[in-house]
Amino acid sequence: MTVDETDTTVGDWEREPDPSDSLRTFGAVVQALREHAGITREEFGARVRYSKHTVASVELGRRMPDPAFVERAEELLGNTGALRKAARHLTRSEPGLAVWFRRWARLERAAVSLCTYECRLVPGLLQSEGYMRVLCDDDIPPMTDNDVETTVRARLERQLLLVERPHTIFDFIVEEAVFARCLGGLGVTRELLDHVLSSIARRNVVLQVMPMQSEHHACMAGPIQLLEAADGQRRAYVEGQESGRLIADRKEVGKLSLRYARLRSQALSPKDSLGLLERMRGGL
Repeated sequence: MTVDETDTTVGDWEREPDPSDSLRTFGAVVQALREHAGITREEFGARVRYSKHTVASVELGRRMPDPAFVERAEELLGNTGALRKAARHLTRSEPGLAVWFRRWARLERAAVSLCTYECRLVPGLLQSEGYMRVLCDDDIPPMTDNDVETTVRARLERQLLLVERPHTIFDFIVEEAVFARCLGGLGVTRELLDHVLSSIARRNVVLQVMPMQSEHHACMAGPIQLLEAADGQRRAYVEGQESGRLIADRKEVGKLSLRYARLRSQALSPKDSLGLLERMRGGL
């Protein structure tokens, strides 16, 4: 019997730089089942054909188990299906993205349409790097230099969706006050508006501005994000301070979709929104 992995092997199954909660939970379940069966790590490793060091790394949430490990462990530990099912929910940690946002970020990558309403700040997919850094600098408690760089890098990488998924529709409604706030000063705002104008020049990106003077507003309850997956399923996401909620309930998603649709009719048209942003940029 051979051992497939050793503690010196790196590559696709290398140690996670920042273990996720799902990895830690999966590892704890493996360890509990192994101990309940009265099997040592060394014995377990020999029987699933992985080193005891790799077994330890999985149990401690430091490694993403590959399909072969999951299957062999499942068969050895009772074949109940528990490990197979748990493995479907394993996720890698994604430094730079808030913990509560990571599931939504993963859904974004496969969406066929994404709709976003924001009243607090420019949506992350449209932020310029300078604007990102101001948000990080203003965060409380203060971020470390390393945290700032990690956050900026993650947001810039996420923006690649606009380029890499040209067939995905990205629809935005943003309050005029967000652009008028001049966060970070004139220089940052000029860069921001230039970046936004460049982003919405793409065929798959549409931006509507909700004017500050409006008699009606369908989304006074706060920001909304909506997406449609390739299989037709729709999801919603709402976010507050230090929290976010992914919504799958059809009735609730439908209600938020109706609000977004009504707000779209109340906002400026894409053409008028473009003209407003160009005038704002020219006035700086």
